[in-house]
Amino acid sequence: MDKQIQSIIRNLQNVLSGEPWFGKPVYSLLEEVDRSKVYIKSNENSHSLADLLYHLITWAEFTLKSLERAGEEEIRAIEELDWRKIDPAVHTWEKGLAELKSIHEKIILTIKDKNDEFLSEKVEFRKYNFRILLNGLIQHDIYHAGQIAYVKKLLS
Repeated sequence: MDKQIQSIIRNLQNVLSGEPWFGKPVYSLLEEVDRSKVYIKSNENSHSLADLLYHLITWAEFTLKSLERAGEEEIRAIEELDWRKIDPAVHTWEKGLAELKSIHEKIILTIKDKNDEFLSEKVEFRKYNFRILLNGLIQHDIYHAGQIAYVKKLLS
């Protein structure tokens, strides 16, 4: 049994929809958001909840495409979407939430049959391996969950 891969999957699932030690899981935080406030910025230098959601999507998509060994152009195109200009007509909350969940499900499906040795393989176009990438995705999701919780509180 490949314990490291299974541990990463359990940790990711727990952070997203389980009972993480830090409080509410990411999906619960996102589902509780007041939809009328998702595009509001508390000041000109801050991010809206929609900005944060679509930023999470960008790096989940980057992770998935890296796992799928996408080409350099496709990876670069994903990176260019980071902190994209949010158009409420295009970047709806419901669409973003569904996309975030779908990408994370695909990540889990992609790695569930991998062995632990896979984690030591280098990510294309990067100087780190898949262990760092996948654990980094978990940390990234937790970090921005904290921001989302804070922004939700500011806007309430």
